[in-house]
Amino acid sequence: MSNHNLFVALRDAFPADLDRTAVETDDGLVYSWCDLDRATAMVANLIDSLDLPAHSRIAVQVEKSVEAMVLYLATLRAGHVFLPLNTAYQSAEIEYFIGNAEPAVVVCSPKNHGWVSKIAFTAGTAFVFTLGDDRTGSLLDRAAHMSDRHTPAVRGSDDLAAILYTSGTTGRSKGAMLTHGNMLSNARVLRDHWGWRPDDVLIHALPIFHVHGLFVAIHGALINGSKMIWFSKFDPKRAIAKFAEATVFMGVPTLYVRMLAEPTLTPAQARHMRLFISGSAPLLIETFTEWQVRTGHTILERYGMSETVMLTSNPCGDDPRYPGQTERRGGTVGFPLPGVELRVVGDGDQTVAQGEIGGIQVRGPNVFKGYWRMPEKTAEEFTADGFFKTGDVGRVDEQGYVVIVGRSKDLIISGGYNVYPAEIEGYINDMPGVAESALVGVPHPDFGEVGVAVIIPKPGAAVDPDQVIGVLKSQLANFKIPKRCWVVNELPRNTMGKVQKNLLRDQYKGEFA
Repeated sequence: MSNHNLFVALRDAFPADLDRTAVETDDGLVYSWCDLDRATAMVANLIDSLDLPAHSRIAVQVEKSVEAMVLYLATLRAGHVFLPLNTAYQSAEIEYFIGNAEPAVVVCSPKNHGWVSKIAFTAGTAFVFTLGDDRTGSLLDRAAHMSDRHTPAVRGSDDLAAILYTSGTTGRSKGAMLTHGNMLSNARVLRDHWGWRPDDVLIHALPIFHVHGLFVAIHGALINGSKMIWFSKFDPKRAIAKFAEATVFMGVPTLYVRMLAEPTLTPAQARHMRLFISGSAPLLIETFTEWQVRTGHTILERYGMSETVMLTSNPCGDDPRYPGQTERRGGTVGFPLPGVELRVVGDGDQTVAQGEIGGIQVRGPNVFKGYWRMPEKTAEEFTADGFFKTGDVGRVDEQGYVVIVGRSKDLIISGGYNVYPAEIEGYINDMPGVAESALVGVPHPDFGEVGVAVIIPKPGAAVDPDQVIGVLKSQLANFKIPKRCWVVNELPRNTMGKVQKNLLRDQYKGEFA
């Protein structure tokens, strides 16, 4: 019986010489491929010793570290389901995720153990461990006593490997279920499509609680047997300095903006680099063009989602499906990846003419299994012929390049993170004196887009904008907090009484110009 466990495929790609460096951290630590193999075996053996039910969820909210990556790989190795949580999430959010996913194991930062463990044990979680970003914590203490040999669990390609929580416009978070087959197929396609080479070295400067850093970057390096230069936190000066030792960089647009502010960014400094990739948020054409001028390199922009991993990519070389189309075009996300079917539809899911704008739908081996414990929502989001409705709006131009003209109607993408207005509006509307609120995204020079809250107070009530933001900061992750808050007498509405957010966006679009 063949084993389709994603870990097995990644482990098979390790170089023959396991003593070579696999990861080098920004604070001087060096991990060999042998270290990764042994460490994942020890943590997997610890997980096995807990006698968990098959396919248990393991929820993880820890700071970025190589050990956190090891925990992810060990979860795959042991055959369980990894559930990464943004480190910025606060108690109300964590309570929902743990209650919804019902993880058998929760791993948190030592500093958060008190409140996280209380939530977890109340929800019925059997085990809570800690893992610090300084190689401390009860998880590593327990794993240190385990064997460094482990036989990976046998899993099918359709077995669940990870759940990533993403919100919808209703404000209720949904767990996107990704299988071993989803992620392995995408990793192999990207390895080939982006022309990974035996001597490639990746600068890993992204968080590891979402698709970009956890799956695209880590899988990309591991399935190619490539070394990673690991940044626990992004530092533009230090990242640029490492260009001389690396060949591939992946980042959100905000990281490119911050590097462009550094005088050390020059063609000479970037001459050793092969590929710069951007995603998770729209890349402004100004950033795209300035990067070409400053480095001599053209950023490759691509498009993906939590539910699908990567869907499209600008060219990295010749693609026989699109002969002669090798240009990386700013303002586009390139072509559908091999194996991905993409269509743009209008009303009734009818495909629109080339160049016309419509809803983007996709189908392929990378598309997720559905939303965790939400069969009705899953059914809503798929068409009768199996296409997933992304909620994004775009068009395909005459050369076949995909152009995203808008995310789902109200979605705000701030610094690469998705912010769903309905969720934040719910918290604001619960505050004393608030009758109604609307959150809209407006352009921002650093984050690309940020939220602005517009509030109607109840008759006779006084609402303090600064106090609203202060209360939100105690409840929600920082990237969700509006950067400005306005109190007004009324919101613009259409004849059906629905708030016209497009008018609010126009009204406040110059706030951060």
